Amino acid sequence: MKARVKWVEGMSFLGESGSGHTFLMDGAPESGGRNLGVRPMEAMLLGAGGCTSFDVVLILKRSRAQVTDCVVEIDSERAETDPKVFTKIHFHFIVTGVDLKPELVERAIKLSAEKYCSATFMLGKTASVTHDFEIREAM
Repeated sequence: MKARVKWVEGMSFLGESGSGHTFLMDGAPESGGRNLGVRPMEAMLLGAGGCTSFDVVLILKRSRAQVTDCVVEIDSERAETDPKVFTKIHFHFIVTGVDLKPELVERAIKLSAEKYCSATFMLGKTASVTHDFEIREAM
């Protein structure tokens, strides 16, 4: 896998993925940025959320669960001194579907956390990573 990051101006950088997609990262105004894009550490957190959500939805679909929506709300804490690594990350999944079984959703989240999600596994080297979930019935 390859990626490229190019300085645009000020404290803005364009991230380019090997698959041909781009996104803008920028710093906070107090750091010389103009608040035009996500912060790089936010991008890491979003990437982890995307990685684990991808796993959970895929596992549920392969289990023939009738999942219609999946949202993961992420709360994190970072060290107060440099390097300001993540020290705590909590993933709260809100999974919507038809007659979803709690044990199936719990299994999907556990498989993602313990076996499949490279991003959260790496972040778990410095952070305490926890998960919980709620199930909502599709209307």
